[in-house]
Amino acid sequence: MSLSLKESFAADPQRFEHFSQRIAIHTATGQHAIFCDLSKNLIDRKIEFTLIARAARAGLEAKRDAMFKGDAINSTEGRAVGHVRLRDLDSDGHCRDAEVRPVLNAFLAYAETIRTDEAITDIVNIGIGGSDLGPAFAVRALDQFVNHGRPAQPRRYHFVSNVDGHELNAVLRQIKPASTLFIIASKTFVTAETMLNATTARAWFAANGGTADGSSALDTSRHFCAVTTNTSAAKDFGIHTTFGFWDWVGGRYSIWSAIGLALAIAIGDKGFRAFLSGAHAMDKHFKTTPLAQNLPVRLGLLDVYYRNDLKFTSRNIAPYSSALGRLPAYLQQLEMESNGKSVDVSGKPLAMSTSPVVWGEAGTNGQHAFFQMLHQGTDVIPVEFVAVKTPTYQAGIGLPMDKASQATHHKALLANAIAQAQALMQGKADAGGHKNFVGNRPSTFILLDALTPETLGALIALYEHRVFVSGVLWGINSFDQFGVELGKVLAKDIEPRLASGDAGELDASTVGLILKVSLPNEFNIREI
Repeated sequence: MSLSLKESFAADPQRFEHFSQRIAIHTATGQHAIFCDLSKNLIDRKIEFTLIARAARAGLEAKRDAMFKGDAINSTEGRAVGHVRLRDLDSDGHCRDAEVRPVLNAFLAYAETIRTDEAITDIVNIGIGGSDLGPAFAVRALDQFVNHGRPAQPRRYHFVSNVDGHELNAVLRQIKPASTLFIIASKTFVTAETMLNATTARAWFAANGGTADGSSALDTSRHFCAVTTNTSAAKDFGIHTTFGFWDWVGGRYSIWSAIGLALAIAIGDKGFRAFLSGAHAMDKHFKTTPLAQNLPVRLGLLDVYYRNDLKFTSRNIAPYSSALGRLPAYLQQLEMESNGKSVDVSGKPLAMSTSPVVWGEAGTNGQHAFFQMLHQGTDVIPVEFVAVKTPTYQAGIGLPMDKASQATHHKALLANAIAQAQALMQGKADAGGHKNFVGNRPSTFILLDALTPETLGALIALYEHRVFVSGVLWGINSFDQFGVELGKVLAKDIEPRLASGDAGELDASTVGLILKVSLPNEFNIREI
């Protein structure tokens, strides 16, 4: 690694200005901003120029335009990639797309009816993958915008995805049938984990008095809804309120669709449209800005440079915001499911590495866990700090801190984020060795002016387009995910074997594990 960050700053007084960028997010609700500092990364203007030239040779602009035009760029599945259509809103917050508009209006209208239904105190979203990670992340991120105007009992939001019954059981212990809405989120309505959890939830609902007044019939029409394209299967399940989406919306890009219903209930029609508007503003930036000033392009090219030129195998995500605590998990799917490929678009083996391992934890917690390795470990791991300039505290619920306490906490949070970025770059020499910090460890610093529906939408869209850019440079299809299927198929064969003990002619390790956990009749449940 030949480039010295300290020497680069000394040689280029304008380095910070050149390698930082502010993106204005203009929406119907006003102007917001995302600022990004790339100056602590191991690049200079010459390297940046070379990377931009690579992007031009790869046909990035034409491929970007093909996505926005609706071409079938998901070549292995013969589909368009149209999640940007879901957030194509005009200045008044109305969807321009004639196909999307009625579905958006319908599920937002339904969300408003639930918001005004004082009897519903708990929302349980049952999904997995993009049908869980997106809504769960966004509802937590926008917690300060949830339940405004709600009376003494705030509404609670629960997310169930794991097929492990402990997760669903923990939620069912907290809720009551008469005051709960279940959202079953499955495009096909056959996703194994989701449907097992949904079936168990329905059985619990029935066993605990989930019937309409004066009737023995299950009141699923009031307490269950579905986000799916398989309306007949949902109807057979007992659900009559359904909202669909399209095959040109991949699961990890589906938060903008009716999959975001839990978020829509949490922040309302106006808030959800603001969320879409923020993403649309980032879409316009990505679509119209020259490559050299295009923030998703600059970030995507940096990812390729680090992975292939400098051979960095992972990237740490460090959100210095408890509200953004699920950002690393969300980005794991977005990036590693999209770009974790070893063949190009034509199916030929790649001669280069693709997606890095994406991992992280909210600051300042991470400082007391893995930051030791980031500072003094043998591997160089780029760090991505995500911080919020102005905190947003919801007033009037519970016992909020006074403003002086809020300011004290936030100053400490931001000081830690900035200091960690500084320490990674500057390092500290120590003759004894154990306290020596080599420094020159790269980092990116993303700063939201405030964490709002608009800036969260823009941030997610920024990451989506960044993943697209790196996928184009690697020559892969970022929009299929065949790698998630094989294990699921094999699980269908193994599950009945766990009850029968019949391991068949499988490999020795699989046979051994089946025999270790299988029981002749039924699994014993240990009560405590």
